[in-house]
Amino acid sequence: MTPFFTRALRIEWGQCDPAGIVYAPRYLDMFGETTILLFEHAGLPRKRDMLREMNVAGFPMVDVQARFLRPAAYGDDVIIECAAPEFGNSSFTVAQRLLRDGALCVECTEKRVWTVPDPERPGGLKAARVPDAVRALFAG
Repeated sequence: MTPFFTRALRIEWGQCDPAGIVYAPRYLDMFGETTILLFEHAGLPRKRDMLREMNVAGFPMVDVQARFLRPAAYGDDVIIECAAPEFGNSSFTVAQRLLRDGALCVECTEKRVWTVPDPERPGGLKAARVPDAVRALFAG
């Protein structure tokens, strides 16, 4: 995996179980936020502004795979590396990994769907093609 975006963070107590080890679902929270930051890093507006300005309702996760290789614990400084998305029509896949002291702890692949309001169903949502302008931000 070639990183397109990298971020550093410190593991917080609220991300851990009573033993101080990261509770597995919290990794998905970290990776989900990293996906949002990936799009901002590429040049899109902050997500709250993107939702308003681009007629997008979000990009919910529809599939996820993770491998847990080493634990991370309260107070650890970690790095999350995120690859550029691989685009389908309305979906995209993002590969990420979390490292502590250079050692791989967790790797994750998320599949998400570009979702917009459905004008035929008030309050409803539907998948839509990821805009070409968004795709272009990750090209090359």
